Order: sequence, then structure tokens, then C-alpha cells
Amino acid sequence: DDMLWTWIWSLLLYSQNQLVFVLINTATIATSVPRGAFSWVTKKLRDENIVSIPLCATNRINAPTTAESILANGSADLVSMARPFLADPDIVNKSREGRDEEINTCIACNQACLDHAFVGKTASCLVNPRACHETEIFIVPDSVPADRKLNIGVVGAGPAGMAFANTAATIGHNVTLFDKANEIGGQFNMAKRVPGKEEFHETIRYFTVQLGKRVKEGKLQMKLGTEITYSEMEQRSSSDANGDRIDKWIIATGVDPRMPPIPGADHPNVLSYIDVLRHKAKVGRKVAVIGAGGIGFDVSEYLLHHNDEDEHDKNADQIDVDHFLEEWGVDKSNSQRGGLLPTANISKPHREIILMQRKKGKLGAGLGKTTGWIHRSTLTRSNAVEMVSQCTYDKIDKNGHLHITTASELDAKRAIDMGTRLALKIIDDGVVPGNHKFQADTGAEEKMFNTMKSVMGMK
Repeated sequence: DDMLWTWIWSLLLYSQNQLVFVLINTATIATSVPRGAFSWVTKKLRDENIVSIPLCATNRINAPTTAESILANGSADLVSMARPFLADPDIVNKSREGRDEEINTCIACNQACLDHAFVGKTASCLVNPRACHETEIFIVPDSVPADRKLNIGVVGAGPAGMAFANTAATIGHNVTLFDKANEIGGQFNMAKRVPGKEEFHETIRYFTVQLGKRVKEGKLQMKLGTEITYSEMEQRSSSDANGDRIDKWIIATGVDPRMPPIPGADHPNVLSYIDVLRHKAKVGRKVAVIGAGGIGFDVSEYLLHHNDEDEHDKNADQIDVDHFLEEWGVDKSNSQRGGLLPTANISKPHREIILMQRKKGKLGAGLGKTTGWIHRSTLTRSNAVEMVSQCTYDKIDKNGHLHITTASELDAKRAIDMGTRLALKIIDDGVVPGNHKFQADTGAEEKMFNTMKSVMGMK
């Protein structure tokens, strides 16, 4: 996975017959990258007349408005888009016809396109499962015969409920969509608040428009702010007294947070991710996050960048490109050697976070193949997040403090080395066994070897 930890962005500049090869270790196409974040590169080449051929801007251009802006301000002669056509093959036609709000926007998650491709699976799209499956998924408006139309009740207006309701109504069924919340989107409404996931606004916007069209067509009823019980479902399934009989029910209520069986977990200091992301519960300055899957990383990133007073709910067009480049150490002026800043301008963290998991191995191992390294890097570079594996959660005491036990395998080589080095330093007054651990510095050979592995893509 070494190459997955190092995205190589290559910029070839021909100047005075010299070839300059620039390598930048930075995120380039994931959803955390602002829209059009690298169009400044082609603009610089055009403005300085470095080349005389047409230049094409690429990477994170997922909306017609973004593409038009890049062309209009002279940043490039043309733009390249790939993943957006997986999300919506009609993106150009919709834009030409002034139907931008109907575009199913690529959210740059990579989960079904690049992540699939890298493990030999058919590429598709998270927001458009028909992509690359067009010969097996047919969505033809009003294609259900009249004698086979159903009255369908859908409970839950999250991603699954929205997709089902829209598709079922499109092909001709009569659908009633229930959700106890006053808005559609489900857990996407929490995800969109996580820094780097602002594009999730677009999926909610897309389904809002599509479901609104189904309502106008008389195929869909929206019952938001409505919690329906099992007995009410039974009653509507067996009676047609009011003409609202439901033939089939679809339960799409998503998942609830799983509370681990830790003594003291009922303490007021213990919060779920829903408390934090949806209900905006106040969180302390030092936080233990239990669970290092996708949600654990999202919560950690949210807490790292935002305090309790920050109402973070930006859309993708509001993200500052210059700030992103500075945080990843990119010198936009190209005044520094290699186009790299001496030090990345990392935002001051709002909290100290300990991210933990019970199992052995690196945290976030199950994250996306093309995006997991970005999430790990963001937390690691903050110097405010400690990642701990092989934890046993012992208890939460009366003060709301978490007690854990960590386990690790015996490393005889390290044990003997550290024991020997500690013995040589024990005479020093400032050395405290346990607090001071001595080990060899990284040698020139290891540094060179790791560099060669990275460049050559070796594991």
C-alpha cells in the first residue's frame, strides 16, 4: 500500500530547454480537495507563456459552473472531467438546458469508481449505481403496467430511502415517504458537516429536486416530520378505509450507534456521533474517540477543526483553495524550491484527541484505498491526534474519564536495544525510566531505502 500513501502529482515545465519534475505529496482528487484547486497551475503556465499549446485544467472539476469559471478567468483553454460523467452522464445536456439543479453531482468519494478499479471490481458510482451497469439496471419512466402498480410506504428518507422512493415513483409506483425528521438526507445531513465532505450537500440537493418532481407528477407523497409506528403500518396494510392502503413497506431507517458495553458508559460525558454531528452537543478540550472506522475518523476531523460555537455547514463552493494548498504545503507562487513550502501551514487544532480501536493494526485500515491515507495524514499532521490500537476499554469513572489497557507484542530487538541505551543514560539526573525511551536515530541507509521504495512504488 506504499503508493496509496503517496499521491504523486507531476508537473512538467519546459523552460530554457530544461525539464523540471515536481513531486508533491498532497491530496489531488478526493472530496476534501476544493473544486478546481489546481487550475492555478495551468493559469500560471498560460500567464507566463511557458508553453504555446492549449492547456487543459483537471482534477475536482465536477460542476458546469466550476468549469465555466475556470475558462472565463483564463485559467485554461479547456477542462477535463471524468468522474462527473459517472455520476450523471447527462451533465452537459442538463447544463445547456439550464437544469443545473437536476445534475447528480460527483461528490469525489472514490468509493465505487477508483476504489473498485484498484481491486479489480467493475467501476461504478456511489451516487449513481447505474454507472457501468446500464445493461442490468433499467429505469424507464412509467414502465410498470397498470395492473402491477403498488402503493408503497417507505420509512426513512436517508440515502437508501431517497433512492428507492425516487426510482419506484419514476417507474410508476405510488410511493409515500415517511421520516420523523423535517428534512430528507438522513445521515448525509451529518456527513456534510464534516470538513472535506461539503459535497454531500449536492446529493441532498439532487434528491430534493428529484423527489419534488415526483410529487408534482402525483406519484409521491412526502410525510416529513412524521414518525410512523408498527401498529400504524399494520393498520394501513390491512385497511383501505381512507384510500391510503399500503401494499408493501420498505424500512430504510439506517443504523443506530452501537454502544459498547463499557462500565460507566451512561455518564453524561459520553456522547454518540449523532449527539455531536446532528445535535451539536458540546465537547471538551480533550476527547477520546472509541472506534477508528469511517465514523471515528469523521468525528475526529470534525472535532479537530471546529469548536462548540462553530456552525460548520459550508457548501463546496465556499471552501478556500489557498488555505487548502497552504495546509498541504503547496507553494502556489512557486517561489520555493520544488513548489513546496518549508513547512505546511496547519490550522491550530481546537482539541487534543485520542482515537482508539480494539483490534491490532493501523487505524483506518478499512477506509477507502484512494482516500484512507488522506484521512490518516490529516489527523497525523495536526500533531493533536494520538492513534492507539489494541485497546481494552476498562471503565468510565465517576469523573467521566475513560480507563483503557493497551496490549502490544513483545519486540525482543527493541527491548534489548532500549534496555541497553537506557542503562547508558540512567546516570543522567533528568532521565526517568518509563518517561524516557531511547532508540537509534533513523540512519541514512533507511532514509534512502524508504525514499527509493516510495519513488519506485515498492511495498
